[in-house]
Formats: sequence, structure tokens, C-alpha cells
Amino acid sequence: MPQTVAFTKGHGTGNDFVVIPDPDGVLELNDDQVAVLCDRRFGIGADGTLRVIRSAAMERGEDAGTRASAGAAVAAGAEWFMDYRNADGSRAEMCGNGIRVFARYLADTGLAVVDEQPLLIGTRAGVKTVTRSDLGFEADLGTWRVEPDDVLVRARGLGVPRPGLAIDVGNPHIVVALSNADELEALDLTARPQMQPEPPRGANIEFVVPSDPLVREGVGSIRMRVFERGVGETLSCGTGVAAAALAVRHWAGQAAPDRWSVEVPGGTLGVRMLRVRGDLHVLLSGPATLVYSGEVALA
Repeated sequence: MPQTVAFTKGHGTGNDFVVIPDPDGVLELNDDQVAVLCDRRFGIGADGTLRVIRSAAMERGEDAGTRASAGAAVAAGAEWFMDYRNADGSRAEMCGNGIRVFARYLADTGLAVVDEQPLLIGTRAGVKTVTRSDLGFEADLGTWRVEPDDVLVRARGLGVPRPGLAIDVGNPHIVVALSNADELEALDLTARPQMQPEPPRGANIEFVVPSDPLVREGVGSIRMRVFERGVGETLSCGTGVAAAALAVRHWAGQAAPDRWSVEVPGGTLGVRMLRVRGDLHVLLSGPATLVYSGEVALA
């Protein structure tokens, strides 16, 4: 008999997820089952799954890296761990839209309280802090790293290859600057862009266009489309939005602002840079919506 599991469908600016409660870690979802759940014709349909599991249960995880991340979450006092999987079933380090949906699920089901103090959530990219914000929820993604060497990106509709800036915000990204909105619209992201050299873990690829003017009343503004690793083009990518803002800020130089508004096909997200205990962190804010709940039989 197929196993029946409960789920909730949620999204953050159109970046959608199947949320699966598994507090004690009794489910064993393989890559094919995740892919079927995320299939938009034969399953529920989503860009990925978010398994809601206690960090202590995740310490029995499938690989040493995950077990170490779960152990660090337990040590930091993060009761819950976001086990994020891409639509193809592959495991990913972090998801900026997903963690807001995850926090919304915990709050709405009474599993955690977000209002009184920051909520700590374990991920494969470390423990993240989520708070309420004017846009919905804000997640502290932590520090970031800009790689020294550009990556050449080829994409359908782009004409000629373009250099991309490699930025790691807990997961890898390549950000490509385009000259105008027409170039952004002409992109065909039904096919995966090619990168040279190919990053060892793959990467999400963001294509960005600055607004004119770039900065208004101290806030930078850009538009973006994204091809997500293990998914394809999505309406939004939270960590990609942060990476895109960081890349444009890097290119703009020292006078660039620390607050950004980023427009994606699914809506608008906010990004800001803030010093936390001496280190410069990047924070992502935006809405998180739970759409419906149900039960599904696992293939």
C-alpha cells in the first residue's frame, strides 16, 4: 500500500513548495518521490519540497554534512531544521523564499513562535534567523563570499556569452548583468544556461538589469530573472535575489546603498546589508503564503 502523507502548499513571490511535516524524521523520501511530488502534471507541482523536521531527528540524516549541520543547529538551540530539496530531488544548502514559507508554516501551525523573539532554523548552510517584517518575514542569510574569477555564461537569446560574478550566500550563484529590459525579456530560460568553467556544485544563474535611476531615496532597484539549479526558471529565488543585489552593489562601488528592492516575475523582495557582531550580513525580506493543505499517496 502506498504511504499517505500530509502536506501544505506554500509559496514566496511565486517560488512554490510542498511543505511536508515530519517532526520525528520517520519519512524516507527518495529523489524520485520528491520529483513526482513536484511534477506540475503528475504531482502537486512545486519548485521544491520543505520537510519540517526537528534538528535532533535530522542528526540521523543521510550524509555526514547534513548530520553536522543538524548537530550545529541543536547546539545553537534551533529546534527545527529545513530539509530543502529541489524539484529534481537533489538536496540544496539553502532557500531564501523557502525559509520564509517554512517560518510561516511553523508559526501558523503553532510549532514555533516568531513574534516574541527571532526564530532560529537549521539548514545545510548553517543556522538562520527569521523575524517578522513589513513585507512578511525577514531572513538573515549570514555573510557572503565574492569569488575572484568571472564565469562565462551562454544562454539562449543572449546573443554573445557574458561574464558572470560568482557569489556564495550559503549556496552558489552566478550573476550576469544585462544592459536593458529588452535583453532580459529576450532570454529563453527553458534551456539551462552553460557556464565556463562549470562550478563544481553547479549554481543558480541570475540575469539582472539595473533600474534607471539605479538608486532612489537611498534604495537601489533592479529587475531579475533566474535559472535555478535542479529546477529551471522560477518566478523567484530568494538567495538569488540577495546575490543579485550584492553583485550590483559590488559593481557600483563604495557609494552603493545597503538597501535594495528587487523585482522578479513573482513580485518584489527587499534586501539589506547589516552589521551583526562585527560581520556584514545580507538579509532578505518578503511575503510567505500558505495556499492549501491535503494528503497525498507517495509513489
